[in-house]
Amino acid sequence: MEIKVNYLDNLRLEALFDDFNVIADQPIRYKGDGSAPGPFDYFLASSALCAAYFVKVYCNARDIPTNDIRLSQNNIVDPENRYNQIFKIQVELPESISDKDREGILRSIDRCTVKKVIQTGPEFVVEAVENLDEDAQAMLMGQPEGDTNTMILGKDLPLEQTIQNMTKILEDLGMKIEISSWRNIVPNVWSLHIRDAASPMCFTNGKGASKESALCSALGEFIERLNCNFFYNDQFFGEEIANSDFVHYPNEKWFKPGPEDELPNEILDDYTLDIYDPEQELRGSNLIDTNSGNVERGICSIPYTRHSDGETVYFPSNLIENLFLSNGMSAGNNLAEAKVQCLSEIFERAVKRQIIEQEIVLPDVPEDVLNKYPSIVAGIKGLEEQGFPVVIKDASLGGQFPVMCVTLMNPKTGGVFASFGAHPSFEVALERSLTELLQGRSFEGLNDVPKPTFNSMAVQEPENFVEHFIDSTGTISWRFFSAKYDYEFVEWDFSGTNQEECDALFGILEDIGKEAYVAEFTGLGTACRILVPGYSEVYPAEDLIWDNTNKALLYRDDILNLHSLSDDELADLVNRLEESELDNYIDIITLIGIEFDENTVWGQLTILELKLLIYLALGDLEEVNNLVESFLQYNDNTVERGLFYQALHATLQVALDDELEFEDYQHNFTRMFGEEVMNAIIGSINGDVRFYGLTPTNSQLEGLDKHLRLIESYKKLHSARAKLAGK
Repeated sequence: MEIKVNYLDNLRLEALFDDFNVIADQPIRYKGDGSAPGPFDYFLASSALCAAYFVKVYCNARDIPTNDIRLSQNNIVDPENRYNQIFKIQVELPESISDKDREGILRSIDRCTVKKVIQTGPEFVVEAVENLDEDAQAMLMGQPEGDTNTMILGKDLPLEQTIQNMTKILEDLGMKIEISSWRNIVPNVWSLHIRDAASPMCFTNGKGASKESALCSALGEFIERLNCNFFYNDQFFGEEIANSDFVHYPNEKWFKPGPEDELPNEILDDYTLDIYDPEQELRGSNLIDTNSGNVERGICSIPYTRHSDGETVYFPSNLIENLFLSNGMSAGNNLAEAKVQCLSEIFERAVKRQIIEQEIVLPDVPEDVLNKYPSIVAGIKGLEEQGFPVVIKDASLGGQFPVMCVTLMNPKTGGVFASFGAHPSFEVALERSLTELLQGRSFEGLNDVPKPTFNSMAVQEPENFVEHFIDSTGTISWRFFSAKYDYEFVEWDFSGTNQEECDALFGILEDIGKEAYVAEFTGLGTACRILVPGYSEVYPAEDLIWDNTNKALLYRDDILNLHSLSDDELADLVNRLEESELDNYIDIITLIGIEFDENTVWGQLTILELKLLIYLALGDLEEVNNLVESFLQYNDNTVERGLFYQALHATLQVALDDELEFEDYQHNFTRMFGEEVMNAIIGSINGDVRFYGLTPTNSQLEGLDKHLRLIESYKKLHSARAKLAGK
């Protein structure tokens, strides 16, 4: 993690990281102002807080209340060497906690990350540099050293060379990549989380049978998501980029809808129009680009090559971001390798969906076949030794598709987690199923997997597939575990050279009657995106009409300029929100595509709370009273925000009752909620205070540092594309 430090007045310092800032000072006896803890105080507190966190995680997993648990840390200093200290952590546990859980709680503290880092002994490297923003990979730990060349199935270059190539691409872009976590909880299963230090919203996860392969996976995913703009899906790029020569790619084209909002003739083709507009209900306005919001410019469209005949077809960027999410994109050492990975994931997710929705019973992989892959078996045994039975299944549907499945059961909770993996190689597909299962997960995390069900409607619910797509935590049917299989086991093999594998996978699509459309990216690494209409979408095509992300364009400017709107404009905004029938609990971040700091009121703001505040500004106290009751009953917000609305609700009860006088209650309301809150409520009701807690912003995104960091990240990519196009 990158922590930047600013010098403030006197000895005060400010540390900046993620969306947080921490102020440190020194005691007055050391010439400081004593206004904040010192750096060493924060260090000491971190181990106590970390220990308490792991206790909380242990207790939450077992429904043990922590109200009566107390924890403290004392530091015993060696009088002859003040750097030699004993950190003594003590936990006071109520008698109701069993001996087994007492021991478990103490063991949980041993897992404290701060404690482990201190015990291992971190290495400090202190150096002067010309520019802190250069040396972009300074934090990318775990890079292999020496002359080793590790080849793995499916990769045309050694892992070490691949890592070097990808880090160079990111370094040239000026992106500083940091590894925020590693996991290796069973043998031969590694995962890690990497992110852009300057814009932590840009992150990926990697997985593999070794550290190097997991790092390759994470870096490859980072580069594929840069090339396909996935990090910036649904986000507002700002007015500068919205009006630049291009918004997404230099080869994009913009097409104007017809006079009656008809779809332009230049987009899509007959095959895709039959899929996306079968009833001819889709309008041009449905496909306006969300990122730019540039309605006057028309429909931003990206060229894709139709695989069957090489013809160019233009896909609206809006359609891609709304329906496909991250499905169908990949990076590789060459285009054939990238396309194999891309098509493999498309099959993995499509076949997984078919199996889950149709409740297909898959055959188990025979033990003699599994034993051919001892490193994979070691990982499976590691899970079973921890008390998690594992079922290995052939998901190829009788040898049609290169897909495998590893399913984990959790007897402690009754939950089940089905992980799928795909690749032309049987071994690689099986390994990917196992590493996907544990990507970024601890053993405690496996307590959250859902229970299976015989309720077919719950399994076939579209949102269930979305959950499976996002992190494989959707529900599966009990029928999945029947001993009566729907297919016989096949020890399939589609492997060959990357080009042969690529041809074979495209051949499977052709056999099942699916057309593919391909976009290739070779300027910033090698990546591709493949769309298979009617097969690889994550969301249904109807969402283009009924749940399109570009609904943000109806509200974005007004919400960003909320504080400067007139009463008539506020009334118009709240009326549009009411008429939209949008879910009251959608957060404003999602609605308008702006990344607010989650630690602010804006970051927690929902449509319901926004309506409430607008009605309050308009003086419609009856409507405010109705919405406050809903807010208090269902809204999950900060304690401070909840108390504000509790105080508002109490005050409104008095204000709206002709028999009650506010002066009779003001003193005790103030004692209960505090003077600041009550002043804000009184000011809100009489019109002196508007939108309490929401800092003013505007269309130029002033003060929205988190979103501005995301835009700065995109500008690096945008600038690099412009330079490549100019060569």
